[in-house]
Amino acid sequence: MRYLIASDLHGSLLAVQRLLQIFDEGGYDRLLLLCDFSNYGPRNSVPADLDASSVVSLLNERADRIVAVRGNCDSEVDQMLFGFDMMCDYTFVTEGGKVLFLTHGHIYNAERRPGLGIDVLLYGHTHLWRCERQPDGLVVCNPGSPTFPKGGNPPTYATLEDSILAVRLLEDGRVLRQCAL
Repeated sequence: MRYLIASDLHGSLLAVQRLLQIFDEGGYDRLLLLCDFSNYGPRNSVPADLDASSVVSLLNERADRIVAVRGNCDSEVDQMLFGFDMMCDYTFVTEGGKVLFLTHGHIYNAERRPGLGIDVLLYGHTHLWRCERQPDGLVVCNPGSPTFPKGGNPPTYATLEDSILAVRLLEDGRVLRQCAL
């Protein structure tokens, strides 16, 4: 399986269009969303291209290929609009014998890990990308944000292909950092 991983979309139509272009053209099997889907939240500015209804429509066109978790800016009202489940605080995906733990990051993250036997922790929330193996062997990845990257970072997303997890630039797909699982 080939996965495209993103978080913190915050209703940006242009960011979602670009992610979905990469997803479709790259022939990815699943879109893993660690989200904040359509709301921009009280700590962010309003995206110039805010278009929550179009973001919902575009994602719903691929609902059968989306695995998603709820972000701190997502609500039950949002779930009523989406054609895929997105209200869990976390979920699991298994790939190549490895257990991936998907969460937004406001509850579980690299500093506050779940008490479970997992191989990979995927989380968002901070809008700061990272991809690294911890001393205990856990691979930790935050895909950053395609909409509101923080810390002077560019817009990013992540991929998982052939047991390689990579954080990439939204603009051209160039790899910023990668980890073998």
